[in-house]
Amino acid sequence: MNKYELTDETKVFYGVTLHRIRALTAVGVLAAAGQLGGWVESEKNLEQSGDAWVSGNARVSGDARVSGDARVSGDAQVSGDALVSGDARVSGNARVSGDALVSGDGLIVWFSHVGSENGTLTVYNTKDNSLEVTRGCFRGTVYEFLAASEKKHDDQTHLEYRLLIEVAHSRITRARGAV
Repeated sequence: MNKYELTDETKVFYGVTLHRIRALTAVGVLAAAGQLGGWVESEKNLEQSGDAWVSGNARVSGDARVSGDARVSGDAQVSGDALVSGDARVSGNARVSGDALVSGDGLIVWFSHVGSENGTLTVYNTKDNSLEVTRGCFRGTVYEFLAASEKKHDDQTHLEYRLLIEVAHSRITRARGAV
């Protein structure tokens, strides 16, 4: 039996039509039967088994998948080939895209209201265990981001980004069990 359905309520986000979801059965403690959830492009984006759920204004699109007991909430965006699984939580204004793999706890870190534009800096673990960064329209490796930041921003803003990247690296490395 399916745990949710796509409703007729849609919205277009960056040219992609998203459908609001509705729980058909209770989804753990996250949603009661009949409760509206977040937004997905298609049923391939949210697994029908397990307690995975998309809520609030969160959006999942492309070939991205949410599975296991993972939660995507708030204004978070998950797209591309990203996989959010296990007990992972993606919330707030976080953006997960490309081939990111977010599983378990702590493999994504984001900071809000940073830099000269008060944006959100997101650092996450990719499938090959490298770290990528999204900030505004930028997406790339930590090294590419820091090089671009050094060219674009004043010393204080660049230092802020460098320190936040160090904190994110420390948390993600610890979560992966690396030394």
